[in-house]
Amino acid sequence: MPFSVVIVTGLSGSGMSSAGKAFEDIGYFSVDNLPPQLIPTFVELLMNSERGVVRAALVVDIRSGEFLEKFPEIHEDLKQRGIAVRIVFLEADDETLQRRYSETRRPHPIAIEGVHGALLREREKLAPIRELADEIIDTTDLTIHELRQVIRERFKPPDAGTPMSVTIESFGFKRGTPRDLDLLFDVRFLPNPHFVPELRPLTGRDGAIVEFLKAQGEVSETMDRLFDLLAYLLPRYQREGKSYVTVGIGCTGGRHRSVYFAETLAERLSSQGFAVRASHRDVER
Repeated sequence: MPFSVVIVTGLSGSGMSSAGKAFEDIGYFSVDNLPPQLIPTFVELLMNSERGVVRAALVVDIRSGEFLEKFPEIHEDLKQRGIAVRIVFLEADDETLQRRYSETRRPHPIAIEGVHGALLREREKLAPIRELADEIIDTTDLTIHELRQVIRERFKPPDAGTPMSVTIESFGFKRGTPRDLDLLFDVRFLPNPHFVPELRPLTGRDGAIVEFLKAQGEVSETMDRLFDLLAYLLPRYQREGKSYVTVGIGCTGGRHRSVYFAETLAERLSSQGFAVRASHRDVER
């Protein structure tokens, strides 16, 4: 099996260390904060190791003094040597990164001018590295556990025998559209249980909501059409080598119609052999 290496980098506070641990969980030899100049030597050692290491995840960030200067050259050297190398760049919006630093009370690595100024400088300095990235993961709306799930879904080795992973995520448009969706469907045109007083406090997982929506002919027809479309598309995504697909189902508030659709579609697709889970961003809001 050919040796492959994933280089994890990105903005400070975006979850690089957690990503490194997630790679370790799925069988990668993972090392955090490896100086860039040591990458070629380290990769060579792993390739010649008697431990039989075939894949590694190396976390490299701006704390490494020669990171910006040496990294593009090192990246090109690895490719020239025939090593399968992928760059994963993690980022988040400034508000989220500032909040994370405030919550952990840790200083930013280059926070000479405060966190906000440091983030601006870091984005500017890392822009050339970001351009090299094969995968960009925005962690703004992700918890540590959700980030690890994203890593598992996108990078779990094919020899593990795991089928393509599908997430169907419900949400409310009034709180914005989730990031990193592959497909997006809007069900706001369907009858809304929110306007039935006794149904308003419930969610799309409750029996009364399910019965209300099932009684609407256009709901059942829409469900059938979406199921047929996904059952057609998902095998074709898998044929193209995609290891994960995220489908967004949106209604107004993200509590009734979208939740019902996500749950029902996940159940129906699972019965057809797809590895599917339903996720609900706004159901408790």
